Amino acid sequence: MDNTDNRIKIAEAAACFIEGISTEERDSYRHTINHFARWFGKYKIFSELMPPEIANYAERLSVSDAEYNKKLEIIRVFLSYAKKEGFTKSNLSTHLKSKKSKSKASNNGAKKDASQKMTLTPESYEKIKIELEELKKQRPQAIEEVSKAAADKDFRENAPLDAARERLSYLEGQIMDLQEIIKNAEIVDECVKDTDRAGIGDYVLLTDLGNAEKLEYTLVSDREYDPLKGKISGSSPLGKAIMGKSAGDKIEVLVPAGKLCYKIEKIEHKNKVKSRK
Repeated sequence: MDNTDNRIKIAEAAACFIEGISTEERDSYRHTINHFARWFGKYKIFSELMPPEIANYAERLSVSDAEYNKKLEIIRVFLSYAKKEGFTKSNLSTHLKSKKSKSKASNNGAKKDASQKMTLTPESYEKIKIELEELKKQRPQAIEEVSKAAADKDFRENAPLDAARERLSYLEGQIMDLQEIIKNAEIVDECVKDTDRAGIGDYVLLTDLGNAEKLEYTLVSDREYDPLKGKISGSSPLGKAIMGKSAGDKIEVLVPAGKLCYKIEKIEHKNKVKSRK
């Protein structure tokens, strides 16, 4: 393909980009890049993308998504590639700015988010408990590293001390967040739901009314999100559209390119939500 062709469509640019990356990265990149293409419209001319559109795309992504920063980085790489290949004259990657992420949020903000109710599957709940215990095991070593670094009395240029303190602070913050999640968790119980409406833990079969493609998803919490396994967050745009709906319902998801329309063909649920207590 002629790299000087600035009339290339987004879908074509996406295909070229994915084809050029390593096999190991291809699967993880494909979902994010295809989402970007569908968002703006696969047949939209890449050079017609404007900086405000890119900035809005970043704003519309869910910051609660566990892979939020990773997705932004993938799109940045893609946009930089497009500039290099001549698909666009603008370096659009500079306009893809991240919102305040969980890793940069203040402790108070993190506590507030963690204290909210979160619906989890039993599997995810057990993983969180295991993760919490692993972090607690790391705490003594982190404290010891701070003590060792503090033994150097020259605090003016004590980079090891700063790094040790930062690691301990991060560790303590993670522990507090997981403790709050466990405390306020609502667990999807292993028994039949008394409603036909979709909820966390449910399998959903959709038909894309635009191309008749069949799509299979499982609704999960933000922490369990894994697109490669067909797991979508209930707080994602598509997840929100599905939540509370029944088989036979038609749903719409708004994107800049227009509306993505689906029909819910089937919902399978063996679980219902109950309080951990």
